[in-house]
Amino acid sequence: MGSEESGAQAYFLRMDDGRFMPTAHVGGAWNVAEQHVAPAIGLLVHAVEADHAARRTDRLQLARLSYDIWGVIPMDAVEIEVAVLRPGRTIELVEARLSHGSRIAIVLRAWLTQAYDSRTLAAVNFPPLPPPEALPAGDPSALWDGGFIASVQARREEEGQGRARCWVRSPFALLEGEIVSPTARLMGLADIANGLAPLASPKDAAFPNLDLTAHLFRQPAGDWLGFDVSVSGGTTGLGITHSILHDGDGPFATVSQSLTMRPRP
Repeated sequence: MGSEESGAQAYFLRMDDGRFMPTAHVGGAWNVAEQHVAPAIGLLVHAVEADHAARRTDRLQLARLSYDIWGVIPMDAVEIEVAVLRPGRTIELVEARLSHGSRIAIVLRAWLTQAYDSRTLAAVNFPPLPPPEALPAGDPSALWDGGFIASVQARREEEGQGRARCWVRSPFALLEGEIVSPTARLMGLADIANGLAPLASPKDAAFPNLDLTAHLFRQPAGDWLGFDVSVSGGTTGLGITHSILHDGDGPFATVSQSLTMRPRP
């Protein structure tokens, strides 16, 4: 069974409680026959939030989302399983696994915490990002292939090799016919950070990320996701893409991606 036609207005279609079919808009950037992990990252957030809402009425908030990418995902149906690793009244650690057949592809571990009134302690010490309309329109498809990259709208200002400020949004729903949170929807775009300010063209080097970890200090809102991106690489094939994430109200999280970098022969 393969992915649905590109006429779908969503990244995933639900098949049953735990199975989801990708549409053509999920096509990968490194290989168009594989899924881009960005929509799957958002889908895993949605699965964690849906499981949490089904288990308890005293809702906790997402504080950290740590993904390990075990391998590539074909353009085929995937399964998601959710388990509570550390239950608690004010703190939970939840794991969600996305698999294709019996093969694990992505593992998310999410910390959820109780909300408190911390307005007297609130502070933001990250630099601001110009609004989307202040940055020139960009075309990620000029550098990257695949249905996911083609699905997004971008505004981008390069500040040097490995440095850029960008805004990205998508007209497509994360999951057809279902309401998802702004956190799930925007996290479904976050993995694009690694391609927004690359140190080299993907024609000259491969630099896929092994993971993605987001630390949130508030829950986001709106349609646009902003990135203040910095990419650094070492001399032995290791790299990191670090981004400050923004919505219309300013910074709300940081994201880091560990890279394996290798020049193409």
